[in-house]
Amino acid sequence: MDIYTTAIAVSILIYIAIGNYAGRGVKKLDDYFVAGRRAPSILIIGTLVASVLSSTIFLGEVGFAYEGQAGPYMAWPQYATGGYIVGALFFGRYLRRSRATTVAEFFGERFNSRRVQSFAGVTIILALGGYLLAVTWGAAVLLSELTALSYHQAIIVAWISYTGFTMYSGSRGVVITDTLMFLVFTVASIAAIYYLVDLAGGMPAAIEDLAKVEGKEDLMSWHGIIGPGTEWPTAMDYLWWTLILDTAWAVLYIVGPWQSSRHLMAKNEHVVLRAACYACLFLAALQFMIYGTGGIINLSNPNIENSDTAMIWTALNVLPEVLGALMLAGIVAAVLSSASTFLSLVGFSASNDIVERKFVDDKSSIRFSRLMMLGVGFITLIAALIFPRNIFWFTMFVATVFASSWGAVALMSIWSKTITEAGAFWGMVSGFFGNVIPKLFDHLGYIDLPSYMDPILIGVVISLIVTIIVSRNTTVTPEEEAYRVKLHERPEEELDPGRLKLTLLAPAVLIINGLTMPFIMIKYYVIPFQRAHDMLMPDGSINWATGEAVVALSWAVVWIGLGLLARHTIKKHYSPAKA
Repeated sequence: MDIYTTAIAVSILIYIAIGNYAGRGVKKLDDYFVAGRRAPSILIIGTLVASVLSSTIFLGEVGFAYEGQAGPYMAWPQYATGGYIVGALFFGRYLRRSRATTVAEFFGERFNSRRVQSFAGVTIILALGGYLLAVTWGAAVLLSELTALSYHQAIIVAWISYTGFTMYSGSRGVVITDTLMFLVFTVASIAAIYYLVDLAGGMPAAIEDLAKVEGKEDLMSWHGIIGPGTEWPTAMDYLWWTLILDTAWAVLYIVGPWQSSRHLMAKNEHVVLRAACYACLFLAALQFMIYGTGGIINLSNPNIENSDTAMIWTALNVLPEVLGALMLAGIVAAVLSSASTFLSLVGFSASNDIVERKFVDDKSSIRFSRLMMLGVGFITLIAALIFPRNIFWFTMFVATVFASSWGAVALMSIWSKTITEAGAFWGMVSGFFGNVIPKLFDHLGYIDLPSYMDPILIGVVISLIVTIIVSRNTTVTPEEEAYRVKLHERPEEELDPGRLKLTLLAPAVLIINGLTMPFIMIKYYVIPFQRAHDMLMPDGSINWATGEAVVALSWAVVWIGLGLLARHTIKKHYSPAKA
């Protein structure tokens, strides 16, 4: 085996070994479903970030950036990641108080309704099952490119790899392996982007040279390549598209089950809050580097036929062997971490939210859950072998379902006194189909929706309207009201001055990021870009009336705003003096 195959094989064996070792500690149902509710900040940060960064990022989205959207994907302030913070403040910490086993179970308990729990479970199975399918395709692309395996053989090997430890160890193994994988691909990404930027002569030189790539002159502009042959006829179309999509992903980070379920595993509410702030920072930084890498690859080869393999091509042909092997091992880590997360969540919902467990002990329940997870995994394997792949757009199709179906209901379940069981159920159902049906018709070419009528937005609006109308015509039961009130009862042990002091460091880091990033963006992105495109003022100063300059300054608004919001809310709710 060559160094690349060896690195991947060794890393996979390590993850399987660690996952199975962790599985030996699974004794109770809470150990299997929510890691015993004892996870510290580092494990929650690791699993939050690792479950997002998968093949869709390193293959699909890097390919998307490489083809024409590196500028906006890198330059925008990654405001979608702010959903982590909003989610922890206004949903996640209350979700943890519920001590539910799954997010769908929380909805069922909140509204005292099996049908709400079951439909939420169905949504998880369909959407995250689809996401798992996309991740499996990504893993197969990677393995088939690097080894002698055929594409279909690679699908089987990838499936065995992540199923091997996820089914046995459950969430306990997932959070540990996720964190290890998070560390691997973080180191790999930093090393790779540093090498590529240095190879290009520094970031300013790279930005200027990218403006000279034939046919991709607008690659690094704030809107990327637009016009005929793209999805966006004008810059305004792209602006609408990216604002809606980023907002949808922000909502996903707030309520999406592969994110919000991590709060159920946290040791305490301070861990929820700290982890959310730091995960937000890490994810934004990694996306900045990864998308930037997608653009810089054009300086080595602007004509890679299959853009999904741009990162793989770079690891094999541009990076030094050891660094390339580390990069590929990092991508494999990202793929497996997301796959294990999605498989575990789909399996948990199948065994807990769809089927009512009626077992005499935890041992029997765990055995049943493992069998259900194996069944779900087998269905995914068959689907991956049968259906043609489209990693990026398939992910965009299935992942955003939660924003439409769950967004309004999830936040209202905490903050609304008037939402009813019927309102929650029909709000979820209408939001789900309000997104899926128009998106399917648009994808098949039956309709052509403008950017400001994205199916995500249609689903959110429909869900909110239906939830409000149905709730106004039904009645909140005493059980529903009592449960909501109980969620707002803060545990006394959370009023700890020591914990508070440590937690408040996280918003401070967010504010520091907001103060420094605009200067970095202006020096290393805006000025070189304007110089390359002859946009500087006659005296050589910055032209502030450009999209690139405005986007660079928006980093301050987004990150300082998030930091101040987090600091104010944390002090208000967890300061012993204020309490």
